[in-house]
Amino acid sequence: MPLTMMIDSGLRTIALEQQAVAQLAARIDENFCRACTTLRDCEGRVIVVGMGKSGHIANKIAATLASTGTPAFFVHPAEASHGDMGMITRKDAVLALSNSGTTSEILTLLPLIKHLGVPLVSMTGDVDSALATAADVNLDVSVAQEACPLNLAPTSSTTATLVMGDALAIALLEARGFTAEDFAFSHPGGALGKRLLLRVVDVMHSGAELPKVKPQALLQDALLEITEKGLGMTTVIDEHERLLGIYTDGDLRRTLDHSFDIRTTPISEVMVTTCKTISAKALAAEALGSMEDNAITSLVVVDENHTACGVVHLHDLIKAGLT
Repeated sequence: MPLTMMIDSGLRTIALEQQAVAQLAARIDENFCRACTTLRDCEGRVIVVGMGKSGHIANKIAATLASTGTPAFFVHPAEASHGDMGMITRKDAVLALSNSGTTSEILTLLPLIKHLGVPLVSMTGDVDSALATAADVNLDVSVAQEACPLNLAPTSSTTATLVMGDALAIALLEARGFTAEDFAFSHPGGALGKRLLLRVVDVMHSGAELPKVKPQALLQDALLEITEKGLGMTTVIDEHERLLGIYTDGDLRRTLDHSFDIRTTPISEVMVTTCKTISAKALAAEALGSMEDNAITSLVVVDENHTACGVVHLHDLIKAGLT
């Protein structure tokens, strides 16, 4: 097969699927709102069912709903007929996917769904099919043509169904007032979850790990504290633990350039008093942003009284997976 034919085939597939998705815009109407309302008002979970390729799409839609504030899970309709119907309660709602609307495994479940009295929302490619007419709300996901040149393999139809499912999920997300922080709680192990949930207090060095010296300490003593604590810096604090300044290994190079004697020079003469600080309650991502903006590798953590209570280092944020 010539390369040009492969390219033409790929472009034709994309064009047909774009057309299928574009046709969905006219179907985002009052019927769509009824479907959203039905799923939003469900007191339990949304049970998503589908067979074959529709089953794969149903599984993904269930995952998207669950991660955006609508409790949902996928049930295989064939398994439902052999015990898994017990997973559906009277407080749930069912979202059934079938391009033909005549999938036997789903139609078998209809009397059971009606017996439970749970609302049924369907997505079909035939608005006059058995499933569509049995549903409380049916969403039309029909397509003019599959991208498959034989017009057989589910391609445009599964894409249209997936997009309609995303439209439902996002409409429900906004209707529920679902926030980025809510999303993070659903994804605590992901990068976004860490950026929105991890606090400075979770990664800072405190207690015995906090490098600190008094202002009258000699420079050589400050260098010992920096070496012992291994953070490349030390805080300088008064008798009430309030932050007066910091001294870093970078400051040491500048100090030596000015020929200060480390054995006689008090740290108060060479410390930096305009250091950047952050609250322990702040997001770790905020600490990372401050470090990037100021081209520094550590921040002193202070409380409302400007008492030094910790240090957060860039390495800690990298180790936590924020970068």
